[in-house]
Amino acid sequence: MSPDEKENRQELSPDLKPEFERFEKFLRLNQLRMTCQRKAILREVFRYHGHIDADELSERVRKIDRAASRATVYRTLDLLAQAGLVKNVGLGRSQKFFEHVHHGEHHDHLVCESCGEIIEFFSSELENCQSAVCDEHDFLPKRHTMVIFGLCGKCRKKKS
Repeated sequence: MSPDEKENRQELSPDLKPEFERFEKFLRLNQLRMTCQRKAILREVFRYHGHIDADELSERVRKIDRAASRATVYRTLDLLAQAGLVKNVGLGRSQKFFEHVHHGEHHDHLVCESCGEIIEFFSSELENCQSAVCDEHDFLPKRHTMVIFGLCGKCRKKKS
C-alpha cells in the first residue's frame, strides 16, 4: 500500500474537518453517501492550493484510489460546488478550473493570455467601488468574479 493510499484510509487532518462535515451533511440532505472516492477527491481538492482542472484532479485522485473514475471526479466536483466548497472559475479557457473556497476569503484573477499564468489578487478599493455601484443601483449582490486577461511581466519582456 502506497503512502497516499494509507493517508486516504486515515482520518482527515483537523484543518479539513469543517469542510468534510459540511460536505457530509450536504450529501446526507441529498440522500447520498460519503464514499472513499468522494473523500479522496475532497482531500485532494483542498490539498492543492491553486486552480485545478478536473482532468488533473482525476489523475491525482487515481494515484490514491484507482476506483475513482473520471466521471466520479466530475460528479463530485459538481456536488462540492453545490455544497459551496469549490467554485468553478471561468478563466477564458476551454476546460473548467476549480478552486476550493475558504469562507470570507475573496480574490480576483489576472490571466496571462500567452503563458496561462494565473495571478490571484485582492483589492479593497475595487471591492469598495463594486459595493458603491451596487448601492447606487439598489442592487443586492450575491457573488461576483473578476478576471482580467492580458500579458504577465515575463511574457511582456519576452515580446520586447
